[in-house]
Amino acid sequence: MKRKILLASDYIFMLPGLLLSVSVILVPGFMTFFYAFTDWNGVSSDYNFVGMANFREIFSDEIFFRALGNNIKWTVMFLTIPVLIGLLTSFFLLQVKRTYRAYQAVFIMPYILAPVTNALLWQNIIFNPISGLVGFLNNHGWNLNAPLGNMKTALYAVAGVDMWHYWGFLTVVYFAAMRQTSADQVEASIIDGCNLWQQFRYVYYPNIKMTMKLMFIMIIIFSFMTFDYVYLLTAGGPARSTEMLSTYANVYFTSFQTGKAASVAFIMSLFGFIAASIYVRLSRKEELE
Repeated sequence: MKRKILLASDYIFMLPGLLLSVSVILVPGFMTFFYAFTDWNGVSSDYNFVGMANFREIFSDEIFFRALGNNIKWTVMFLTIPVLIGLLTSFFLLQVKRTYRAYQAVFIMPYILAPVTNALLWQNIIFNPISGLVGFLNNHGWNLNAPLGNMKTALYAVAGVDMWHYWGFLTVVYFAAMRQTSADQVEASIIDGCNLWQQFRYVYYPNIKMTMKLMFIMIIIFSFMTFDYVYLLTAGGPARSTEMLSTYANVYFTSFQTGKAASVAFIMSLFGFIAASIYVRLSRKEELE
């Protein structure tokens, strides 16, 4: 009897979160899927079912595949550069015994600033070809031009800003995970004569492996949803060279082609669903082992 009461109380406590998830996530998700097969303009109550017409039009547009390619490039960059920087910084932060909290505060600062603030800082202080750092280097013979205005460098320039904003967050997450490692294991590795790399490989890495897997999946999901820094710095330009699936969908939203925008959003959500499914599968495999 007591067990049934405890189970009932668990369901009661879960109910608010479940209702919030259904109302904020499930219902809008279903509506997005529904409107992806219509010609709804996002304003009127009238719409027509068009079947797969939206998807056929999107798949026949080369800009869509350019945006998809940019999202894939973005994902690859974020799965490597900020992850490596975050791991390296967090590991060496473990060696700092007293002032690590101050370092954490400094590292996390770009992440807690508003994206528009970070974008303005980089546009005016770094990328400005006249008064910024790029302008200073150009005046001293570097000939960097304007990174955001060059089709070959714009995507990497925007990604650099977003990575600068993001790696500190990864550092704090990895550092918190590494600190959960048993002190006895660390002391034993020191007694055995392990160097720093061996300590990370054989002591810390096994303890943060699940955290790294989770962050990998989150990075993939966020990479396919990225919008703010691209929109603020280039809005998809120049000449659509930084177009992402999110900015591509925004073009349809702003032109009142909400059905097509919903189709792109549905495609974006598929990548997130695949990434989440992989994480669940890996978690189950880890539990079985």
